[in-house]
Amino acid sequence: MQHKKVLILCTGNSCRSIIAEALINAELEGITADSSGVKASGKVNPNAKKVLKLEGIWRDSYHSKTIDAVIDIKYDLIVTVCNHAQETCPIFPKPVKSIHIGFEDPDGQEYVAFEDTLTDIRAILLPIITKEIK
Repeated sequence: MQHKKVLILCTGNSCRSIIAEALINAELEGITADSSGVKASGKVNPNAKKVLKLEGIWRDSYHSKTIDAVIDIKYDLIVTVCNHAQETCPIFPKPVKSIHIGFEDPDGQEYVAFEDTLTDIRAILLPIITKEIK
């Protein structure tokens, strides 16, 4: 199977998209993920980092970045994980398949919300990406 690239897009690129990026990179063979925000916050939420560290899948290379940082990379699939990102998803230079799978934003909630987000992304998003990218 040819190596595939996925972009996870949300608004702030501090919670959901970073968690999804880390899960894809750790658990989906032959697929590499990046993440970005349409209005990137510039920081990773400390609880998102904590949940990924406890899973053993945190990488120091994960950081909040704007769409400009990834706009010229060729992706096989773009996934928006929040409604705002879906509505404001930029046009990429080359046509690319995109899907929307929304997850509640855990930002500002208790740590357990981040654990729930990770569980939901693993259970819902990963199987869809695997199916969509074949």
